[in-house]
Amino acid sequence: MCEDHEGIGRRALVVTGAATALTLGGVTFASGAGAADGDQETRTVRGTLPTGSPDFVYLPLEIPSGVREIRVAYTYDRPSVPAGTAGNALDIGIFDERGTDLGGRGFRGWSGGARTEFFLRADDATPGYLPGPIRRGTWHIVLGPYTVAPQGMTYEIDVTLVRGEQGAVAAPVHPPRRAKGRGRDWYRGDCHLHSWHSDGRRTPAEIGALARAAGLDFINTSEHNTHAGHAHWADVASDDLLVMLGEEVTTRNGHVVAVGTEPGTFVDWRYRARDNRFGRFARQIRRAGGLVVPAHPHATCIGCNWKFGFGEADAVEVWNGPYTPDDEVSLADWDGTLVASVREGRDWIPAMGGSDAHRDPDVVGLPQTVVLADDLTREAVLAGIRAGRSYVAESKNVVLSFTASGGRGEHAGIGERLDVGPDTPVTVRLEVTGAPRCAVRFVTDQGVLHTSAPLPVTGSGVVEWRTTAAYAAYVRAELRHEAVLAPLPGALAAFTNPVFLGRRQAWSGRSARSATTAAWSEAQTPSTGRSQARRTART
Repeated sequence: MCEDHEGIGRRALVVTGAATALTLGGVTFASGAGAADGDQETRTVRGTLPTGSPDFVYLPLEIPSGVREIRVAYTYDRPSVPAGTAGNALDIGIFDERGTDLGGRGFRGWSGGARTEFFLRADDATPGYLPGPIRRGTWHIVLGPYTVAPQGMTYEIDVTLVRGEQGAVAAPVHPPRRAKGRGRDWYRGDCHLHSWHSDGRRTPAEIGALARAAGLDFINTSEHNTHAGHAHWADVASDDLLVMLGEEVTTRNGHVVAVGTEPGTFVDWRYRARDNRFGRFARQIRRAGGLVVPAHPHATCIGCNWKFGFGEADAVEVWNGPYTPDDEVSLADWDGTLVASVREGRDWIPAMGGSDAHRDPDVVGLPQTVVLADDLTREAVLAGIRAGRSYVAESKNVVLSFTASGGRGEHAGIGERLDVGPDTPVTVRLEVTGAPRCAVRFVTDQGVLHTSAPLPVTGSGVVEWRTTAAYAAYVRAELRHEAVLAPLPGALAAFTNPVFLGRRQAWSGRSARSATTAAWSEAQTPSTGRSQARRTART
């Protein structure tokens, strides 16, 4: 074993095009000439990262020809820290000889902090990593010092090359774009899930079984910062389950779920809001046919709180996993965007939910987004989400029908507009099943204007309320469990996207949704350069 000690003095601070990063001195290996099949060579790199290190640290590896496998293992210290102080956490991944430029052309895998070792071969790789040729050239291990303790972070990396002839590269097989649907109907799905192809603990097959048990019609894969799992879901899809492919783009300034992208789409995550790069990758997601969905925007974990603004969002994940106070804040902020859209004549951002399930006891399908789609296809489901024709429920047991009607037979459902005069009487109606003892609330641009008595223990009921477009610019419905701590409201059992009331307002002539950020965070810098294809108003 050969040791290569990297000290701080041998590091170089460079700009990668996304953010500053450290590049360490390169590691070289023997040429391999005359090496026997199966011969191994290991290099060890040790070093210390100080508090305030850049987001990414690159270790160049000079890979010679004749290598059939690369193995990497790493460790780092975890010293005790005072209460309220972040300890050490170090992520890891790798790029091949095509380079580390932003966009990920050389990307070969990422496991974050979920694994302490990984391997790559032409015919196989650790989950989260892409199998493929091991070519001669400069590869890079990328370290992500997520948090660094005040004492610094001491790390050790072992890189082992195995010599020999490479195996055959298999062509990936991906899930089909459609399942056997019921025509135009309400379909249930979970668009935020993690398997062992990132930091989850479940196999795709296990997730598929849990999705079916939860009554889901579709799911979306969303591994952290890797698309390597895309080729491992074909066997999970079937006539009764549509499997869409995506990624959870996990930046240091928030997470965004790419929903329903083309197979093999990789979205880079190596930037912060201040780098003004997010718009480029949001457009990439849409070019790949997917939706841009900021996830858990008010989550309290380090780096989870959304800082990019919402000008590029196609929808927002308001409810993430079991309902918690940060979801309540997200719900309230999202409602503020509806008010802004009405006030300024802009497009609106639909809400959705996702379980973010990783392992037991996380519940797949808690919550689930219920979408009115023309069929059970990727394109139809995404169109329904984008249009806001959806509600979010805690389980398959909760079924809603929410409508608004005028006096002359006018009718509108979730995500639609009831085109009536300002003083026309409007009847709002919610039919509920599967929500015992839950109360119904009708929320408008003025706030909560009607709260029902708790539903009976059967969980079924009908609640109506009458209003006008002059009094309520939109109405959305909430189902709430009994309050645990009054006067705070109980946890959500379900909520709908709004029905808008009244005549359509004149538009300003510029992209509507690109400006729909003020109610979320005027302090953020929204990305620019929206595609012309999306310059249409939904309402």
